[in-house]
Amino acid sequence: MRRVVVLIIAFLLCGQLVKAHENTRKEYIQKFKDLAIREMKRTGIPASITLAQGLLESRNGNSVLARKGNNHFGIKCHDWRGKTMRIDDDKRNECFRKYKSAYDSYMDHSKFLTTRSRYAFLFKLKSTDYKRWAHGLKKAGYATNPRYAHILIKIIEEEKLYVYDSAVKKRHGKTIEKTNKKLANIDEDYEIDPFGARLEELNGVHFIVVKKGDTFYSIERNLGVSKKKLLRYNELPSGYVLQVDQILFLHAKKNKAARGYNFHRVKEGDTMYSIAQKYGVKLRKLYKYNRMRRGEEPYEGDRIWLRKKSR
Repeated sequence: MRRVVVLIIAFLLCGQLVKAHENTRKEYIQKFKDLAIREMKRTGIPASITLAQGLLESRNGNSVLARKGNNHFGIKCHDWRGKTMRIDDDKRNECFRKYKSAYDSYMDHSKFLTTRSRYAFLFKLKSTDYKRWAHGLKKAGYATNPRYAHILIKIIEEEKLYVYDSAVKKRHGKTIEKTNKKLANIDEDYEIDPFGARLEELNGVHFIVVKKGDTFYSIERNLGVSKKKLLRYNELPSGYVLQVDQILFLHAKKNKAARGYNFHRVKEGDTMYSIAQKYGVKLRKLYKYNRMRRGEEPYEGDRIWLRKKSR
């Protein structure tokens, strides 16, 4: 009898110890905020939204799905070809994605939102507008809970997660440099994305400058943008070989240049394509604005309009 009592007490104590080691909100935030900030820099998804979803969907990293499957965002299998695990959710025995690390889960969360058309409208919102992002996620069907947006907003405001949405504004400053250094010290087996610190923005579109050794495959693997899309976004022919120092856009270019850029004065060596890339404008729009035939090139000194001329 005494042995049974001792075993029961030991069991209860073990349960308390396990419970005592569960992550708190603040511990989770401290652990993953730099990764969320990096993903905001890379994709435009607000860091506050990423953290709030991670906190909610994984119960601060304590859920079975997070602990055993490294799935922090409750993403189900869908068209997934990797490892999976089964858990009761909205229905019994539902299929969820399983990852090697939390880092992979964060990367896949970004890819999930950036590659599905139903979420495309979100990326027209400002990265600091966490309230619209929260309501947009619910509208797009990310979760079935009718109060999903309100729960995310409540978490963001209680933990002041919105402060991280402005942490990426210094594109070339110490903020990003500090973030990347911290990422290297996270105590998980993270494979740091070598492209993360290279992302730039032009006319509201993210791009990288191609370096020696870059391939379409390495870019797709690290940034989640397929070769087919990269060719289309940059108006390049199939079979194209990347050139060192060229600008490579990761999203579709805009129909006109940024405000304040009305025209470009042609210099020696300029082409219509190089001008389109320089300002992040679709090539066909430049031809249209300047009433030029496709394939026609400008002369040195010409004025090439970057937006529709005002009457």
